[in-house]
Amino acid sequence: MSTKELMEEIVKNMKRWQAIEDSAVSSTGKIIEKTDNPLIRMVMEIIQHDSQMHHRVQEFIARSMTEESIAITPEDLEKVWSEVENHIRIEEKTIEMAEKSLEGLKGRKLVVPEYFLHYLLKDENKHNSLLQDLSVIKKNMYPYGS
Repeated sequence: MSTKELMEEIVKNMKRWQAIEDSAVSSTGKIIEKTDNPLIRMVMEIIQHDSQMHHRVQEFIARSMTEESIAITPEDLEKVWSEVENHIRIEEKTIEMAEKSLEGLKGRKLVVPEYFLHYLLKDENKHNSLLQDLSVIKKNMYPYGS
């Protein structure tokens, strides 16, 4: 498969995936309308928000392959890197807080707070991973790769 064919296939997949995410948003909306339970509503709102963000990321991927290539320069990173490093520290603090809270809940049978703290910990780890992966890009760029 040529690069062009691969890119076309990925764009098609992104469009199909977006349709699935749209269905997820609709489905969560229906569930939210049918319940007053705050736990169920919160879970559905989280999934709905994530599905909306996934849709945006899929569009970004498709556009980057069809309309405009996305480039990042060392100067782009250099302009914001101190703030990125600061944000990495923020994410690390939130991970520590979630871990400490979960440790305190062990054996307490407070399942709802524990359920959502696990969710928050996973999400904060995801944010940290996104930022760490950005630092990998930076490390591979000259002259700011230190």
